[in-house]
Amino acid sequence: MSDAAHAHDDHGHHARPSGVMRWLTTTNHKDIGSLYLWFSFIMLFAAGSMALLIRAELFQPGMQLVQPDFFNQLTTMHGLIMIFGVIMPAFTGFANWQVPLMLGAPDMAFPRMNNWSFWLLPVAGILLMSSFLLPGGASAGGWTMYPPLFIQGGISYDLTILAVHIMGLSSIMGSINIITTILNMRAPGITLMKMPMFVWTWLITAYLLIATMPVLAGAVTMLLTDRNFGTHFFNAAGGGDPVMFQHIFWFFGHPEVYILILPAFGIVSQIIPTFSRKPLFGYASMVYATASIAILSFTVWAHHMFAVGMPVAAQLFFMLTTMLIAVPTGVKVFNWVATMWKGSLTFETPMLFSIAFVCLFTIGGFSGLVLAIAPVDIQLQDTYYVVAHFHYVLVSGALFSIFAGIYFWLPKWTGHMYDETLGKWHFWLSVIGMNTVFFPMHFLGLAGMPRRIPDYALQFTDFNQIATLGAFIFGFSQLIFLAVILKSIKGGARAPDRVWEGAEGLEWTVPSPAPYHTFETAPVVK
Repeated sequence: MSDAAHAHDDHGHHARPSGVMRWLTTTNHKDIGSLYLWFSFIMLFAAGSMALLIRAELFQPGMQLVQPDFFNQLTTMHGLIMIFGVIMPAFTGFANWQVPLMLGAPDMAFPRMNNWSFWLLPVAGILLMSSFLLPGGASAGGWTMYPPLFIQGGISYDLTILAVHIMGLSSIMGSINIITTILNMRAPGITLMKMPMFVWTWLITAYLLIATMPVLAGAVTMLLTDRNFGTHFFNAAGGGDPVMFQHIFWFFGHPEVYILILPAFGIVSQIIPTFSRKPLFGYASMVYATASIAILSFTVWAHHMFAVGMPVAAQLFFMLTTMLIAVPTGVKVFNWVATMWKGSLTFETPMLFSIAFVCLFTIGGFSGLVLAIAPVDIQLQDTYYVVAHFHYVLVSGALFSIFAGIYFWLPKWTGHMYDETLGKWHFWLSVIGMNTVFFPMHFLGLAGMPRRIPDYALQFTDFNQIATLGAFIFGFSQLIFLAVILKSIKGGARAPDRVWEGAEGLEWTVPSPAPYHTFETAPVVK
């Protein structure tokens, strides 16, 4: 063994590694949570700059900045990185930071596996991004990796498949860790029905990940063998069926949408009660709604496939189950509104993002309900209406809740308050930018503009110019967010023991059972 391995401090304890080695070898859940969050932030700027390049190209009709093939590479990589490199790692970072703290656990159940499940991610990220540098460029087959496009491309398609495999492995390990921590390491007295809502949403999300990630792994492995080993799973010329890929992919892909949004529900369910100075309305119904969303999410996958030529009976089934899943989601929205009703509300940045989440996520839910209607969906399939729908769900849903959660817990994490004025600037520019970029896309889609196309007919110009303007406002306002975080890490006002003191120091860490409360009058703020 080297001298370094025997290094001791003055008290005879083993000295902790410092510098780079500290971060490479850390098993501390807080360190690993920070690593996840920084990784997702870096990836946000990478995938976001791709989105800005896409929008810049679409500012006017004709081909200006990029070739059509490179445009398609941008759309593919933007989607894959945003999902697997931004939203999922950010929520996993929250889980690492908060779940042990909320349960009174000393750390995660498997600290070393925790380290490994993080360090797989940069490897996958590098694989994904480096495919841009290969001959032929990154994969241009869309983030959904549909054959036959994905069977014909160059080696970058294999890198993409490998990267997705590694990210899936990371997710499964993280989920095993989270489930074990929640089920085995709660402090005495924290029964399942007394856990904070954030912990509940992550428990259910982790089960979803373990159930669906192997399905994705199977689909991309079959793609890999179709590409390299002469199998014909999805190759119609060899007796395969490309639509079978869609079934397997979306059987993963639809629960994945809920994997991307359930932790957001959890974060918002922590923030809204805090700034309303009231316990969460309908805690038990929130838990059951979360569970029923997770279970129903396995029954709706083919609503992504109404246009493939399904039997009418199948279309009817998937149409109805898709409408049904709106019910537990509606329960949640009702409960958030009821929590705010007659509360002593204050509007700090976390609360602003949470309220924006409730309003804008609901718009995304409604456009999803529109797309659930099979004959309507066949008209709108692959138009910008679909783009508008899922960005309302994933930007104002997942991303805004991540912003809200970071503002909410940053004082706990850094020991310093963030700059409230800058936070509000970030909020307003983000909300205005986000609506300016995605709301016009509903109209573009209804008018028939197809998505993933680098050029378009003249009549779509005005809405595209508005959208591009909004995209640049939204994109560059994230630099304010970076400034807020760096400023808070470096210093600033010391955070008090109870950061969001409000009424009687209520910070509903364990929100159930709620104290006795009549909702006649709002609690008095001292």
